[in-house]
Amino acid sequence: MTSHGTKRKHSNEPSGSSTKRPDNSSQELGTDLIMKQTKDVIKKIKQNIAVQDSTDLKTYIIDQISNMDMMNKSNTNRKKVTIGIFGRSGEAITTQVEGNLSDSDYTAEIEFISEQEWDSQLRDLLLDLSDKTEDKNDDMTKIAIEKITALYGANAYKKTLEELKKDAKSAKIAELLLMKKKEISNANSSNFAKEISKFIQHSRSNPGNWYWPIVKSVSIKIPNPLLEHIVFVDIPGTGDCNKTRDSLWKSKLGECSIVWIISAINRGTTDEDPWEILKHCVCYMTQAGECKSINFIFTKTDDIDPEEYIRNEWPSEEEKPDKYLKTACIRKRNICSKETVRESFENSKLKKKMALNIFTVSTRAFFDKTLCLEHSDTEIPKLQDVLKNLNNSINKDLARDYVNEAKGILSLIKSVQSETGNVVQTGVHNKLEQNLCKALEKLGWQFDMLCCVLEKCLSDGVEESERLCLTSACSIISPNLPHGKGGFHKILKALCKNDGYHWSNAWGIDLDLNMVLAQHMHKNIEEEFDSIFPVHYKTGKSVQEQIEKFSIIQSDCEHPRASMFYHIDNFIKREEIKLKMELKRQVIERKKEIYLSITNTIKDAMVPSYAKAAKFQGTGSMKKMQNTLTEAIENLKHDMFKQAKAEVLRKFRDLEQHIKDTLESGLQRAILLLSETDKIKLDVLEDIKELENLLQQMCD
Repeated sequence: MTSHGTKRKHSNEPSGSSTKRPDNSSQELGTDLIMKQTKDVIKKIKQNIAVQDSTDLKTYIIDQISNMDMMNKSNTNRKKVTIGIFGRSGEAITTQVEGNLSDSDYTAEIEFISEQEWDSQLRDLLLDLSDKTEDKNDDMTKIAIEKITALYGANAYKKTLEELKKDAKSAKIAELLLMKKKEISNANSSNFAKEISKFIQHSRSNPGNWYWPIVKSVSIKIPNPLLEHIVFVDIPGTGDCNKTRDSLWKSKLGECSIVWIISAINRGTTDEDPWEILKHCVCYMTQAGECKSINFIFTKTDDIDPEEYIRNEWPSEEEKPDKYLKTACIRKRNICSKETVRESFENSKLKKKMALNIFTVSTRAFFDKTLCLEHSDTEIPKLQDVLKNLNNSINKDLARDYVNEAKGILSLIKSVQSETGNVVQTGVHNKLEQNLCKALEKLGWQFDMLCCVLEKCLSDGVEESERLCLTSACSIISPNLPHGKGGFHKILKALCKNDGYHWSNAWGIDLDLNMVLAQHMHKNIEEEFDSIFPVHYKTGKSVQEQIEKFSIIQSDCEHPRASMFYHIDNFIKREEIKLKMELKRQVIERKKEIYLSITNTIKDAMVPSYAKAAKFQGTGSMKKMQNTLTEAIENLKHDMFKQAKAEVLRKFRDLEQHIKDTLESGLQRAILLLSETDKIKLDVLEDIKELENLLQQMCD
């Protein structure tokens, strides 16, 4: 495994021509100026309101201004963009890298697995090594040797459990496990990389005291402005006989809005691993995730033999280059590689779910000008622009939200300054209350229709699952073994110990019995689920669209700026936007839970049988495990799938109730604020105009 501390540093640009950035400085400056002007307005309001008489309205406004300042400093009102990376690491550790914007230090937080988990794992590793039968599993033997050697040193895998526990290195291992977490901080990137390497690397030439086998996850922060609003997560992509790690990487993948697949160009177009990983992970990225796009990144594009490429790969109908052979071959291979991947993507189901971008990069050529490649050919600047544009977009959204929030506060102040009389104000507030009741009723109808559609699909899935579950399960429990592959009893035992999941490195297959049992329900709800909870497109009936359409303001009514109604509408609209933004974020998280509840319900029902099957040892143990699992499925199938259906519908109705309660309580509070008879004697009309002009500038 490579050190992430040093690798990530390469995203910084070198001196010279490579420091040229896209011409977005005016946008960045505009955002900064807009934020400054808005803060000046709010600062003035805060100072002027401080001398006003104490009222509930004054207290509320001061609290809102304080919340604005806190959110602006911490950026807690917007989630960072998470980019998942496949193809970077060889160990089963989830590594997270983000920007350190507070100082210039490189920091890391290393989380370890529990003592009990390592003790159980070590016993299992030694048990795998003790298998001397012809049917032993080479894959698991290799993993056992690798882990024990990394921690205890060369030939340590030949020792007994007692000998390993007496080994001098055991004391340090025990110390780290007791710590649970370890923090590392260093201002020097090289020293930091050296310190952290013991926890994320493995040197085969110098084994011992490499602690990645007991590491659960690593969170790294580096001083790099490109990562202001961005988090990179290194996704292992391969399983480990470790429930904690499996659960962690799946949950992290579910947080990714973008996935990068990194592969050397000389094997990327023919490498099946990335596509296999995607195939098995796609539900964690879409229905149980929020991934909108895939970036396929070919590396080492400068690694090419021009003569060999022209001889073997150059199209016969095209004229061969007579000069700058290497540059011409690099460019040609880059184009062909992109076309090959795009064709594969166009023919896959992924096309309907997310967008694809392809990059052909050369880090060496980016830093080494003697290779005669233009910086644009290395596509490193192109990748950097992706990150810069993401940051700029988020900063612009944050600025827009801040200005809108400020405008909402001023609109509230202006709304309660009206001298129109209590009768008119009471009428306005009563109308808003009526509109709220009608809007909530309409929202309830929409959810009823969605629930009916979902229930029909789930019922079809239950029927199909009861009929086909045993046949489907046999593909996992009693598969047709790959030619020359033995030791399936070890694989099956690992699956049982891991509550139904195991990835086999040697066989290159993903074994997930819970997912296989859930597949018929997933298949039947997939189309409608994607319509109800799309990741990045409108369907006309999605939950997000129902939230967006919700309003207690009549859209056909426009009032002059001086009118009380104009400012009431502005305040209510801002309150609606705040509620909707938070609800949309919550919908994304809730929909993941809804989708995964099918698999989780099945897993919970199967766990006792997994535990029972995992205990079998000796002659005939594999047959006993298989019988235990098939009998459990047969006995559980009539209730298990119905329970999964009920759980999905329950969570969906819970989501509906949460949305309605949030909108109702939030908007009732807003209407109540408009009913305040206390006045804030401030002239804010010109300030509102200034904020509206700032918002218009951001839209231009």
